[in-house]
Amino acid sequence: RATATMGEAPEPSPQAPLAVLSKVELRVSCRHLLDRDTLNKSDPCVLLLMQSQGQWMEVDRSEVIKSNLNPVFAKIFTVDYYFEEVQKLRFEVYDSHGHTGVGTHDDDFLGGMECTVGQIVAQKRVTKPLFLKYGKFAGKSTITVISEEISGNNGYVELAFRAKKLDDKDLFSKSDPFLEIYRIDDDRSEQLVYRTEVVKNNLSPIWEPFKVSLNSLCSCEEKRKLRCVVWDYDSRGKHDFIGEFFTTFEEMQKAMGENKVQWDCMNPKYKIKKRNYKNSGVVVLLDLKIHRVYSFLDYIMGGCQIHFTVAIDFTASNGDPRNSCSLHYINPYQPNEYLKALVAVGEICQDYDSDKKFSALGFGARIPPKYEVSHDFAINFNPDNDECEGIQGVVESYQSCLPKIQLYGPTNVAPIISKVARVAADEERTKEASQYFILLILTDGVVTDMADTREAIVRASYLPMSIIIVGVGNADFTDMQILDGDDGVLRSPRGEPVLRDIVQFVPFREFKNVS
Repeated sequence: RATATMGEAPEPSPQAPLAVLSKVELRVSCRHLLDRDTLNKSDPCVLLLMQSQGQWMEVDRSEVIKSNLNPVFAKIFTVDYYFEEVQKLRFEVYDSHGHTGVGTHDDDFLGGMECTVGQIVAQKRVTKPLFLKYGKFAGKSTITVISEEISGNNGYVELAFRAKKLDDKDLFSKSDPFLEIYRIDDDRSEQLVYRTEVVKNNLSPIWEPFKVSLNSLCSCEEKRKLRCVVWDYDSRGKHDFIGEFFTTFEEMQKAMGENKVQWDCMNPKYKIKKRNYKNSGVVVLLDLKIHRVYSFLDYIMGGCQIHFTVAIDFTASNGDPRNSCSLHYINPYQPNEYLKALVAVGEICQDYDSDKKFSALGFGARIPPKYEVSHDFAINFNPDNDECEGIQGVVESYQSCLPKIQLYGPTNVAPIISKVARVAADEERTKEASQYFILLILTDGVVTDMADTREAIVRASYLPMSIIIVGVGNADFTDMQILDGDDGVLRSPRGEPVLRDIVQFVPFREFKNVS
């Protein structure tokens, strides 16, 4: 799609779904909103709409902020970003009345703004005026949308805070505290990361635990400064400042396990005025849990190597290699289907394997010297080292092994899966995550040891390995579709499900003519 020739871009094929390049987080704030309420200020709420087939559909809405004409919304809107599509967005701000819901009356409409996801992503920060119906300006009202790409979604963190002995700001009752966390960006601007709920009438509140992405909390930089502020809630929107403290995600991580981290909640004005001022209370991080989500790229960039093993089906159903109808026929002018499939997958995998040595095994043939059937023999006939140098080495071993063996049967796949699984299990025990194993099985169809194969795959799903099965020729590939598990979870004969879906089946006939 990207490398269209000059001139006309090709039409995208209707059935091909666009690749989601990334997810984008949007944060919204407004300034100088119109005041629709006679007694107190508007209670704004933002709706996000997206255009789909010419219709505006509501995607999500923010929380309602009481009595505030310059709201900073804590809600983070997440949208899928498609690079090659114009994605129209519309933000609508309403004055909420709690009971009637949002966006029902024209008089509650505080203004709207339209833009595209692309514009926000390109500019990172977009500030535009809000418009009422018929293109009228909504006074001096503006809306600001800040975007952040969620890169390689590397997890989220769960935090649980409480406070002790906060200053009392209320005359007749105790303070109603809530906590805000801001991330301080490189340009010194502050981004609201999270706002807790309000705990009423309590100077030692325990706030509900909450989750935020590491991207949102600290842009995935542990040393980035965070500002945490405790306020006393006021229903008229004039929240009283209790105190603040600065920290980093690095410091927060000391709260893992049994430990707790605490900070003095400071009011700078009191510090100057009062001689023996200690603090305005203490904020305690009771617990921190990191849930990391690693992508394939994280492992590769962390130095994980991919070890590639190819297993070739040498059963008699492939046809006599000397016969031109055989799938194993060695044609001097062009590679057979086995070789084509091997090269197609191998060339991709070899980029991630630094030593470029591939294990090459065969199954279902009688092999010298005694011509007994083997289901996991090295095609270079070196049982101590089944590795070949590069894809070319595998091709050469394959060509030289064919005349020496007798195609036979049955098609037993489990022994080879178990063989690779044993090596993967040894790797698993090191806890290093330095090697991942890919087994490419090239076969012409029906598996004989289906029950054993299912059992072997379920066992292997707990290990650092994946299996790609390429079906060569025009046989019935029903068995392979079952092993792939796309139309339901693959289970062992005893009914135990796979831990991960580790099998991908590809019928080569559907792909061999694709570039």
